[in-house]
Amino acid sequence: MVRQMKQWMTERVKADFFFYVWLFFILSVFGWAWEGFLCLFKDDMYVNRGFLTGPWLPIYGIGGVMLEILFHRWRDRPVLIFVSSMAVCTLLEYLAGWYLELTWGVRWWDYSGMPWNLHGRMCFLSSVLFGLGGMLLVWAVSPLFYLLYRKVPMKIKTGLGLLLLGMFVADAAYSAMFPHVGRGVTFTAAALRLVFV
Repeated sequence: MVRQMKQWMTERVKADFFFYVWLFFILSVFGWAWEGFLCLFKDDMYVNRGFLTGPWLPIYGIGGVMLEILFHRWRDRPVLIFVSSMAVCTLLEYLAGWYLELTWGVRWWDYSGMPWNLHGRMCFLSSVLFGLGGMLLVWAVSPLFYLLYRKVPMKIKTGLGLLLLGMFVADAAYSAMFPHVGRGVTFTAAALRLVFV
């Protein structure tokens, strides 16, 4: 299996559409769980941090799929993946924060109290963490996931992928009218300092 991972790490991705659909949902659910865990650690209660109702934060899925598509050819250059992931994810986080504030007038995260932040939408610490996460994703997680994904029968890949897409579209349509807001939605800089410093 290690030899297969090394071989795939150096090959160009020959994945089908549903590989990226599955990757998107796995990373979106991971992001939802990660941010919920941080709130649980800080406030002793689990909080759905996303603007959607379902158990996913699409910014993690979009960012991860972008990183895999853009940087898979650099699997043997983890430092380059780190720096590039840091730049791409920081830009994505800033633009997503700006768009969400503009659209709904609510901040889903706020780094105003963190050092080296820009308008409270991004900060250096989160950029470094995104760089590390992107490097880990492209360098190790995605190749391992691809090896496991190839073993799943095509009917299951397609059926589950379509089901997830349908659920996501329904959730997005509902949340466009009624975005998830409330206690714990804004993740403050104090919470970041508590967790990471």
